[in-house]
Amino acid sequence: MTLQPVRRFDFDAAILFCDILALAEGLGQRYQFRDKCGIEMEFLLKSAADVDRLEVEAVTERLQYVAKALPLVKAALGGRTALIGFAGSPWTLANFMIEGGGVKEYTKAKALFYSDPPLFARLMEKLTQAVSDFLQLQIDAGADAVQIFDSLGGLLSDGDFAAASSRWMAQIVGSLKDKAPVIVFSKGTHGNWDELVATGAQVLGVDWNVRLADVRARLPDRVGVQGNLDPFLLATTPALVAIETGRILREMRGRPGHIFNLGHGVPPDAKLENIESLVSAVRSFKCTES
Repeated sequence: MTLQPVRRFDFDAAILFCDILALAEGLGQRYQFRDKCGIEMEFLLKSAADVDRLEVEAVTERLQYVAKALPLVKAALGGRTALIGFAGSPWTLANFMIEGGGVKEYTKAKALFYSDPPLFARLMEKLTQAVSDFLQLQIDAGADAVQIFDSLGGLLSDGDFAAASSRWMAQIVGSLKDKAPVIVFSKGTHGNWDELVATGAQVLGVDWNVRLADVRARLPDRVGVQGNLDPFLLATTPALVAIETGRILREMRGRPGHIFNLGHGVPPDAKLENIESLVSAVRSFKCTES
């Protein structure tokens, strides 16, 4: 899954294909896939005793299969393509681990944040250390950069985002001490650009629900910007994909550090001809006006 898109479209970077909950398993909260859909956790985080069961010191050993896979992938890339490792943010992981998987409405992590701040902090300290160790493992195994996915950051109000999410991501970025570039993608957090910059990440990913040119004006030039084509467009037509890709590129022309990307993941109904149109539009674009 990591190599296939690169072989098909010759992308500039490959991202390690690994389930976001591999880290939960590394902590001792194992899970299995249900017959029909979704996952089922072996136990849920319902109490202080459950949080205490999480074994941070075991993460690196239990996830050695990731460390072994990375050099194999990197060798297959042949030095032509950057390899990106990743992990979920502590806040996003907490939601999945407390709820027991994906749900229609995530409420239990927020309830813990408001009702029992000391226990919430204890959980986040464990998750922060685990994410830091996991990303360091990937860097040591050959990842050229790493990305933190704060996919559920938008569940938080602007005022609570720093305490519940960004402060913990900042600790992770700081722990890596510039050993590799770090990308932070926080979905739906459009009122928290200052907090996201303060994480220290070299690049911020941006979802498709905000105009990238507006974000460009808010961020310092030292911070790269990644994004932000609406993934839904990949299910439309090549012509429409080319038009919207061109619009984003023109709006970002001259901005150092722009990495063109989708505003989230590739949807299941994406058409190959639309991805080809996107790649062609980016590669044919002239960064400077003639």
